[in-house]
Amino acid sequence: MAKLTEQDVLGWEGDDYMNADHLEFYKERLLQMQQELLINASATANHLQEQEATPDPADRATLEEEYALELRTRDRERKLLQKIQASLRQIEDGSYGFCEDTGEPIGLKRLIARPTATLSVEAQERRERMKRQYAD
Repeated sequence: MAKLTEQDVLGWEGDDYMNADHLEFYKERLLQMQQELLINASATANHLQEQEATPDPADRATLEEEYALELRTRDRERKLLQKIQASLRQIEDGSYGFCEDTGEPIGLKRLIARPTATLSVEAQERRERMKRQYAD
């Protein structure tokens, strides 16, 4: 069978949730995301190494703020990379696509929107309600 497209996955109707074709589709999507993050990290490292010393304090402050923002972005991407790698491990062990709280299917549409999701929408909402309830 040919590779599935996003439209194929969204239009899927059947009883074979997370079949081999679905797993391959999500694995490719996760690997692509991982590759993009690694390229971004490499570009940031090169950019920071090219840092020029500037005598003007205002220019230096602007550069430092830009670098701080870039590093915060890369830190968020590093965390996403860890989630991607965990999702790839779940594909290998057969647990990908199922809620870690309930064991129910997360859903193909949710996984297209967020391939690293580990909770169903209902379980995620429940966690967020509990978090808000105890944060007050």
